[in-house]
This record gives sequence, C-alpha cells and structure tokens, in this order.
Amino acid sequence: MAKSYWLINSNRSEIKRFMKNDKSIDGVFEYMFIDTGKIVGGLGNKPPVMTNTISVEIDLAREIYERLLSKGWRKIEKNWNSKES
Repeated sequence: MAKSYWLINSNRSEIKRFMKNDKSIDGVFEYMFIDTGKIVGGLGNKPPVMTNTISVEIDLAREIYERLLSKGWRKIEKNWNSKES
C-alpha cells in the first residue's frame, strides 16, 4: 500500500488522508486519493470513520494539502491499528 499523509482540523473532529494512487498507468497523469473522515471517540482509540474519497491530480492534491495547512490543519501520524486505514 502507498504511503499516506494525514491532516487533522483544529477542533480535532475531521481528518484527511492523502495517498498516491499506485495503480496509475504509465503515461497517464498521476493521481492522489483524498479521503475525508470523522473522528469517533478519542483520537487514537478507534480509526476514523471515512465518509468520502476523491481522486485528483497530484498537483491539485498538493495545493489542497498546503491550503489546509494554511487554514490551521496539522500533520499527524496514523496512531490506531486497523487494516482499513
């Protein structure tokens, strides 16, 4: 599975996962999946409930990532155990 990059919003209620689509075909634009999820329980107790996934070109994913950071989102490491996350 591709490496994932996680962000959490300032009130710790929403999370985003950025992950490269490693099944992209050579010669075709590369894409990133951006998953959105809700925190359930305390962060780290349970995996977030993922509610939405979009696929965007890598350059757009970078813009979204940087925009979220500028709006107060913070980088985090995955710290729960789940085969789905």
